[in-house]
Amino acid sequence: MTSAITAIRSLLFVPGNQPGMLDKAMGLKPDAFIPDLEDSVPADEKTNARKVTAARIAGLAAAGAKVIPRVNSMDTGIMEEDLAAVVGPDIYGVSVGKIYTADDIRKISGILSELERRAGLPDGHVKLLPWIETAMAVAHAYEVSAASPRIVGVAFGAEDFTNDMGVERTEDEQETIYARSAIGVAARAAGVLALDTPFFSFRDPDGLRANAQDAKKYGFKGKFAIHPAQIDIINETFSPSLTEIEYARRVVASFEEAERIGRGSTSLDGKVIDVPVVKRAQALLLLAEAMGVSAGLGNSS
Repeated sequence: MTSAITAIRSLLFVPGNQPGMLDKAMGLKPDAFIPDLEDSVPADEKTNARKVTAARIAGLAAAGAKVIPRVNSMDTGIMEEDLAAVVGPDIYGVSVGKIYTADDIRKISGILSELERRAGLPDGHVKLLPWIETAMAVAHAYEVSAASPRIVGVAFGAEDFTNDMGVERTEDEQETIYARSAIGVAARAAGVLALDTPFFSFRDPDGLRANAQDAKKYGFKGKFAIHPAQIDIINETFSPSLTEIEYARRVVASFEEAERIGRGSTSLDGKVIDVPVVKRAQALLLLAEAMGVSAGLGNSS
């Protein structure tokens, strides 16, 4: 199951070949920085992007967020160069595009183990966040999600997925319902985070909020951002509200009182409170504590 340690709500993409944008990002507060060596970097800028990104990883880490560079996919032939440039003590993990099967994960993990050895890092130090963005990857979503203890989450890439499927990406996104459902279930079963595709209309905060709320219903725990203005909305959407926290505390307290007098269930506000409901409330409280959004509320006991 998703642990408080791996709670990641907002992940901000920053083009890896843009030093000014990377420097400005250090003043922002997403849960994770994603210096991008892949889609946002032209082919003739890849080498420069590695140098620019590598020089700023320590600064990004010092800003307080996890640093998870996105590298080019295995089938580009340059993934290993990307990994060699960014693997070090200051990154939390790496994000790899266009994963197809669990074998891909195992190959990448082996490469990371060798790079960790060279850098004097313990095996498994670098976490993995693979992208599920093809029909084959969706079909193997659980196997990919569970392929390595390095994996802390899996990312859904809607643009590449719809392109691979040969379908148009529409505003209501009905064409992604199956993929989102499959990834949400697979990630949960594997005990990792499901992280949602970016919302590209960065001047549409209401659209972003609605899109993020939809993803949350499918079990997604966070979302990628392409603009700083998206960070707060994403964090808010994927954080428990104070109302939810207070209700969860009441649920736990009510059930504890029921157990004290020998009952296996109770009711609160006209609703039955049993073990599954209590477990969900307890999980919400743990998540809220990890995110620091429960300050100022009293204890449930």
